[in-house]
Amino acid sequence: MNAKNQLLSIAASCLLAGGALADHHTVPSSEVQRLHGFVTDVSADRIETDIRKLAGFGTRHTLSDTKSEIRGIGAARRWIEAEFNRIAETCVAEVDVYTVADVVSGSRIPEPTEVVNVIAVQRGILDPKRVVLMSGDIDSRISDPLNFTDDSPGANDNASGMAGTIEALRVLCKTKFPGTIVYAGLSGEEQGLYGGEILTRHAKQMGWRVMGVLNNDMIGNISGVNGVINNTTARVFSEGTRKTETEREGRMRRFMGGEVDSPSRNIARLVDRLADEYIPNLDVMMIYRLDRFGRGGHHRPFNEAGMPGVRIMETNENYNRQHQDLRTENGIEYGDVIEGVDFDYARKLTALNVVTLASMAGAPPFPADVSLQGAVRPSTTIKWQIRGDEKEMANLKAFKVYWRLTTDAQWQWSRTVGKEARELTLENIVIDNYFFGVASVANDGLESPVVFPGPMGAFEPTAAKE
Repeated sequence: MNAKNQLLSIAASCLLAGGALADHHTVPSSEVQRLHGFVTDVSADRIETDIRKLAGFGTRHTLSDTKSEIRGIGAARRWIEAEFNRIAETCVAEVDVYTVADVVSGSRIPEPTEVVNVIAVQRGILDPKRVVLMSGDIDSRISDPLNFTDDSPGANDNASGMAGTIEALRVLCKTKFPGTIVYAGLSGEEQGLYGGEILTRHAKQMGWRVMGVLNNDMIGNISGVNGVINNTTARVFSEGTRKTETEREGRMRRFMGGEVDSPSRNIARLVDRLADEYIPNLDVMMIYRLDRFGRGGHHRPFNEAGMPGVRIMETNENYNRQHQDLRTENGIEYGDVIEGVDFDYARKLTALNVVTLASMAGAPPFPADVSLQGAVRPSTTIKWQIRGDEKEMANLKAFKVYWRLTTDAQWQWSRTVGKEARELTLENIVIDNYFFGVASVANDGLESPVVFPGPMGAFEPTAAKE
């Protein structure tokens, strides 16, 4: 190499090391090697074993037997609690296992009934009140929502999500994270989302700052009722505008945007990006709905309380295997049985949860009080604050400012600034033409979700909130 070419090579290396971050280019990879290790640790065999165990309880209907040791929801939830405790004994992190319950009644619970959730709480070592939560449902049902005696194996709906939650604990409890991870088995979902409501109240009582809920409801089916067989895609559903938005916040959103940038939507974007970077042969569809059309899931009670949350699930549902009596009619087999579950697909979606939990729990404190300036100027200034004590701030390495076209689904460009920065001006980036946000970056490269400016994007209450 001659001297001139050598100088050009050195200059290019310097640009890639620093200046390239400031250019208007596609977002560089934020790959963190240990996340690949977490993905490798997720076991399809263990997930299969747990799904078979849960389906083997015969029925897990909310109103089913609670005394038997081999059949009914009581036996199922005691097994889940015992499994959580068994795993906790092997953990490096501190894990507390307990139940959270309440007596409820409603149209699908004619008599007052105790609804019991089983949770494992992996305590954060820097900010234990900052919580990210993964949930699966314990209960199952067949055609008649009040039939609690006939067999209802619920292999995919939702032994798959519950088994994934158990497996996530096995993998992640070998590592201590700054924030807390809660692994939840929720009951009463098929009868009216009661388990989520109960745990939402418990979260408030405990003073948890819930940064995100990953609700896993049906993560094991690859064969759609439409004839499509596909194990390479998954869906993540997320709400747009928060239900708890005030009238003042609504006026701000109308003029500033944010309908597609709630905290839940930016969790969905994080899930999508992590799938691209860490989960081979899995593409995430971000669905801009709270849930499937006219239907519901256990992230909704958290959303209704103002807590960010998404639903992660299979792409191609098979309605012949959902909420169906076990039978064969006209050559069609109905029922949610073990034969309808693809265990390797459940592994992939579990791994997607694992890397998302690790990223959010491993991130520094999330940016707060994010704001924008730039009206009638050829530049945009984004400002933010960060809240945390000296111990929490020790995990902060940098901030990453993101922006994208207003019609783009995913963040397209970014610029990294130091941990002391609290604002950044993007020259020649006109505020009207883009959406903006900022994420915090940990020492090991793990990132928080992107936080959109204003109360519509805040993961925690902002100074602008009433």
